[in-house]
Amino acid sequence: MLAMQRQSWEQGVAAQAALDLGRDDLVVLLAEAAVARQAPDGRLGDVGENGAVNGAACGEAVLAAFGRTGKAVFAEAARKQLAWLESGAERAEDGTLFHLTDSREIWADTVYMVVPFLAVSGRVELAWQQIEGHRRRLCHDGVYSASTVRSARWGAASGWVVAAIARTLRITPDFPDRHRLAVHAREVLDAALAFRRPDGLFNDVLDDPATFREANAAQMFAYAALTGAADGWLPSVYVETGRDLLAAAARCVDGSGVVRDVAGSPGFDRPGTSTEAQAFAILAAVAQTPRDLRRFDPVG
Repeated sequence: MLAMQRQSWEQGVAAQAALDLGRDDLVVLLAEAAVARQAPDGRLGDVGENGAVNGAACGEAVLAAFGRTGKAVFAEAARKQLAWLESGAERAEDGTLFHLTDSREIWADTVYMVVPFLAVSGRVELAWQQIEGHRRRLCHDGVYSASTVRSARWGAASGWVVAAIARTLRITPDFPDRHRLAVHAREVLDAALAFRRPDGLFNDVLDDPATFREANAAQMFAYAALTGAADGWLPSVYVETGRDLLAAAARCVDGSGVVRDVAGSPGFDRPGTSTEAQAFAILAAVAQTPRDLRRFDPVG
């Protein structure tokens, strides 16, 4: 994972994997790099992207780095990222954030990029605004379309949403109306699972068998299922579901530990590899470890 070229959101997901592993040393280093690349407008980990929200995926790690080091640079960086989401980024009339800086597109990915960070920052109202705005526009028959300009029922679109909810409920146990959020995650997870292939994975577009076999959606769903069961908002039967999903994805791991047959960087429109797939392999693997054997502390 750390050997791969990363964009802003992948820096964030990699840092979350380090957080869940209890690797504070890596968390601080990954957060430091995201701060070094912070754009003047507040977007963390900027590498010349046109993403309006992706850098917020680094926010949790930056807050954690502040908690572990006490260095004001991390607190200030998190404040700037939060201010961008609160008032700097362009949004629809109902407050739903646009995913890109140069268009008015709304993407399912945004839910993962911003909701956990908003929740751990105490901006619950804004987090709910994003959840509801994206659900109204993109969720149909239980699963998510990729975006407002791409109606395809991309597996990772639903994966980003259920993973976002699982992470939000994990790092903010007092999240208001958490039951309603958990119910939505279960609805999406169950609807997506109906599209599993005989090999246990999914097609890139869930309901289009002509699209390529894709393994990272299975890892995302595994992470959500295992986390939800561990935290009690999913029944214990989802432990077996999560383990089975993770086992199916593990068959795509090569001898170097690289997860193959995922939507590949940089375009994510064909089979390949990606940092986010490596990160979700770790996140899901840690999620199936008994809680008393793990270290998890989102902000130190």
